[in-house]
Amino acid sequence: MRAAPLLLAVVLLTGCAAPGGPEKLRVEVLGTVTHDTSAFTEGYELADGVLYESTGLQGSSTLRAVDPGTGKVLKSVDLPAEYFGEGIAVVGDRIWQLTWQQNVAMLRDRSTLQQLSTASYQDEGWGLCYDGKRLIMSDGTSLLTFRDPKTFAVTGHVQVDYQGQLNELECADGSVWANVYPTKTIIRVDPGSGAVQGVADLSALGPKDDTTPDDVLNGISVAPAAGEFLVTGKRWPLVYRVRFVRED
Repeated sequence: MRAAPLLLAVVLLTGCAAPGGPEKLRVEVLGTVTHDTSAFTEGYELADGVLYESTGLQGSSTLRAVDPGTGKVLKSVDLPAEYFGEGIAVVGDRIWQLTWQQNVAMLRDRSTLQQLSTASYQDEGWGLCYDGKRLIMSDGTSLLTFRDPKTFAVTGHVQVDYQGQLNELECADGSVWANVYPTKTIIRVDPGSGAVQGVADLSALGPKDDTTPDDVLNGISVAPAAGEFLVTGKRWPLVYRVRFVRED
């Protein structure tokens, strides 16, 4: 995603959402841990007790393995200086990592984080997740692209019924959870139809003091406990362990 917002997104529900519209969700904060304030978070995923985080900005992009209980960085590798790191998805013992405008996806060894191979793609790279069968990718629009987890080839698309720039993604329980850039909104999407199932307002989270316009909410992963998520933002000082609850 971009290093500076190009617009103030006005997020509107459209089209063929479920009758009555998507559920309105409120966020319950269950706990917090420290987050590295130098991390320009672009990709975020927990797998087997390790939190993998991709950070952006050309010249300082990384892929990291982080202890989710403490926020301590366990291992980190730098991307080439010309790359702007973006979304990630864990697939078995491998990790796919996107770049923003360089049109390169890097396949990495999960234990060492070292690059094994690359694949190319069109358009921009923003968010990425794996639903157990396919990769799901965002490009800064409301379109989601399905890709083969081995070859990265395109296998399909779905248009999400939402006006907004979909960013970092998490595949969980048959849904796609998507950060909407540059807001503090996360939506839950049915990847089969593109219908929005839920809209969560996270405006109460994040730093309250002076921050740059780039320091937006971006980062959602399932948490170790069922029904819980980890969320953070670019250069935020905290990671929040949360639960999304339907508003009465």
